[in-house]
Amino acid sequence: MNKSDDSRANTLADRLRERINFAGPITFHDWMQAALYDERDGYYMQPGRARQGRAGDYRTAPEMSPLFAASFAAYFARLFTNLERPPALTIFEAGAGSGHFAQGVLESLRRDYPEVFAVTNYVIDEVSAEAGARVLERLTEFAPQVGFRRLDEIASVTGAGVVFTNELIDAFPVHRVIASGGVLRELYVTVNEGRFVWVDGALQDAVSDYCRRTDLKLREGQIAEINLAAEHFIERSARLFDRGYLITVDYGASRDELLSSPARFAGTLRAFRRHQMMADPLADPGQQDLTTTIDWTQVAEAGRRAGLRTLCLDRLDQFLLQEGSSLIARIANSAADNAERMRLLTSARELILPTGLAASFQVCVQEKQ
Repeated sequence: MNKSDDSRANTLADRLRERINFAGPITFHDWMQAALYDERDGYYMQPGRARQGRAGDYRTAPEMSPLFAASFAAYFARLFTNLERPPALTIFEAGAGSGHFAQGVLESLRRDYPEVFAVTNYVIDEVSAEAGARVLERLTEFAPQVGFRRLDEIASVTGAGVVFTNELIDAFPVHRVIASGGVLRELYVTVNEGRFVWVDGALQDAVSDYCRRTDLKLREGQIAEINLAAEHFIERSARLFDRGYLITVDYGASRDELLSSPARFAGTLRAFRRHQMMADPLADPGQQDLTTTIDWTQVAEAGRRAGLRTLCLDRLDQFLLQEGSSLIARIANSAADNAERMRLLTSARELILPTGLAASFQVCVQEKQ
């Protein structure tokens, strides 16, 4: 086996160990970036890996019930009217996953809002080539109106647009800071006897700037995550269109809630595998999902700097009840038989019940005029 073949055979964990042993500890941001998005072995990049659904590691609202996509399709149609019925509407979806949401939105627009459907262009930004191929196959019947582009590669779009994400920002790589000895330090990842472990070090310049800008204060030993990638995404999204909306669906809390909650004293970083929370987020990079809770205060602040006005921040279950309650019967009546009808009704109820999946999520809508 030649040297390149041997390197190719190394696991992501092996390569991260080599990197740390050669150059020293790396920021958790860089470690998380590799664990989730390494081109070959990152969690979201591995071909053939089941991530969503019962066989995967987590469930998402679009795959749980068609009510989710249908409700947002109705909302998009209302936004189209608010935008004074522009000659073209571009819907950007970043992180399309399995494509259930895009399919549901386009089907609903075609059936219920043909005027909106006729002028809609649906652009998908998906980092995984395999996921993009699956989405393309799922959306074959809508091919003339669907395109695949990275948002960073688009200078701007003339006219009106909507940028939509569902459980995307929580998977952006974050920096972690800790109060130690009365000062803020950044958490890095190093190797000790072959295991990945935490070590603190100096703040990166961008992290230091954020801490000063937000006047971040932590109690001794307290940990907080800083999602600078979220700010970049919001700024980039706002530059895409002249008028429009940025819609973010995710789980989060205000900055005050995040910093004052005793349950979040050690931060909000979590690792999931087979629908179970794992004990060590540094174990098995590339083999478990990593996520952190969104700071909605940061999202609003980044939006204001980018020229966006926050219209609402609502619980997802309440949003779906408001926008989609009238759609439940229609969805159920589309079933081929009674068994499917009951399944559709049950899944919709499970989504919007006070104890259901949607109750743990929020919808943030920001507007650019």
